[in-house]
Amino acid sequence: MMISALVFAALLALITLTRVPLGLAMLFTGAGGIALLHPRGLPAALAVAEQQVMSLAFNYQFSVLPLFILMGVFIVRAGMAADLFEAARRWMGHLPGGVGMATIVACGGFAAMCASSAAAAATMARIAIPEMKKANYDAGFAAGSVAAGGTMGILIPPSGALIVYGLLTEQSIGELFVAGVIPGLMQVLVYIGVMAMVAWLRPDWAPVGERHSLADRFQSLSAVWGVVVLFLVIMAGLVRGWFTATEAGGIGAGGAFLFLVLRGKLTWEVFKGSLLETARISTMIFVVAAGALVLNQFINLSGVSGATVDYISSLNLSPFMVVLVFVAFYLVLGCLMDGFAMIFLTVPIIAPIIAGLGYDLIWWAIVTVVVVEISMITPPVGLNVFILRAMLPNVPVLQIFRGVLPYIAGDFVRVALILAFPGLALWLPHLVS
Repeated sequence: MMISALVFAALLALITLTRVPLGLAMLFTGAGGIALLHPRGLPAALAVAEQQVMSLAFNYQFSVLPLFILMGVFIVRAGMAADLFEAARRWMGHLPGGVGMATIVACGGFAAMCASSAAAAATMARIAIPEMKKANYDAGFAAGSVAAGGTMGILIPPSGALIVYGLLTEQSIGELFVAGVIPGLMQVLVYIGVMAMVAWLRPDWAPVGERHSLADRFQSLSAVWGVVVLFLVIMAGLVRGWFTATEAGGIGAGGAFLFLVLRGKLTWEVFKGSLLETARISTMIFVVAAGALVLNQFINLSGVSGATVDYISSLNLSPFMVVLVFVAFYLVLGCLMDGFAMIFLTVPIIAPIIAGLGYDLIWWAIVTVVVVEISMITPPVGLNVFILRAMLPNVPVLQIFRGVLPYIAGDFVRVALILAFPGLALWLPHLVS
C-alpha cells in the first residue's frame, strides 16, 4: 500500500506541478508503479505498457471517436451550428428568456453532433452571446447559460465521455449512447425550466426577445432539417440495431461531409483543416486513454480496488449509501479537477466496486457523466466557465460563476432523479437488448 500511495502522489505531482500532459503522466506513473511491484521490474512494466497501447490502437470500438469528432468538425465548418441557434431563436425568442432558451436548445442540438463539451461551449459562445447581449441579457447569466449548455456535449450522444467510459469498463458504446438519450433530453428540459424560472424571478437578467412571423419560423427550419434527420437516423439505427456505434460514426461523418459539399463550403483548406483538427483531438484522447489503461493495470496489480472494497464493506453501509458517497466524492473532486481527468483516474477503481454492489454499469456511466458535467461549471476549476472567461475578457469570472448557479441547482435535481429512477437511463438500452 505504501508503494501505491507513493505512485499516486507522484501522479498528482506530475499533473498539478508540471506541464506533463495528463496521458503521459498516467502512463509514466502506471508503468513506474508496475516496475516497483512486479518481480520482473522494468521489463514487465514496458511489456504491459506496450500491450495496453497496442490493444487500444487495434480496438475496433475506439474508431468511433475520431468518426464522431470528424462529424462535429464538418458540421461547424458547414455553418450549421449557427443555423441551429437561429432556428431556435426564431421559434422561442419572443418568450421571457426566449433567446436563452434558444441557446440551450442549440447547445443540445450541437452537442448531438460534436461529442465535446469544450467545443460546444466555445462554438455557441461565438454564436449566442452577441444575440443575448443585443437582447440586454445580464452578461454573467448569458455566459453562464452557454457554459452550462455546453456541458451537454459529454452526455447527449455521441459522447466522448461515454466512449472513454466504455473503453475503460468494456461496456457497449452503442448501449451507452442509447442510455444517454433520455437523460440528455431531460437536461435540455431542466435547463429550459431554469431559464424560464430566472426570467420570471429576474426579468432584467433574461428579457423578452424579438417575435418572428410564422413564415420566418418555418423558413429557418429549412437550414437545419438535415442535421435533425442525421441525428434521428443515427439514434434510430442504434436503438433498432441497424448498425453498430462505429458504423453510426461513419454514417454521421459521411452525412456531415455531404452537408459541407451541398452548402458550397468544401475547399481543400477546409477539408485538410478538418482532418488535422480531428487527428489532433483524437490523438490527445488516445494518449490519455492509453495512459489510463496502463494506470489501471497498476491498480489491479497493487490491490487498491480490493482494499477499497474491504474498507467500504467494513463500514456496513447499504449499497445505495455507497453510491451516494461516491456521488459526493465526485462532486468534491469536481471542484479540484477537470472532468475528463476524473473519468480516467476514478472509473477503473470505482466501476468494479459499483458492479460488485449489483448495480448496472450502464446506469453508473450516466450517473458519472452527469456528475462530471457539474464539475465543468463549478468553482474553482470549472473548465467551461474559463472557456467563456477567455472569450469574454470583460466579464469577471465570479460573475460567470454566479450565472451558472441556477443551472447547478437544476443539475442536482437531475442527479436525484437518475439515482431514484434508474429506468431513465436503462429503459432504452433494455429495449434495444
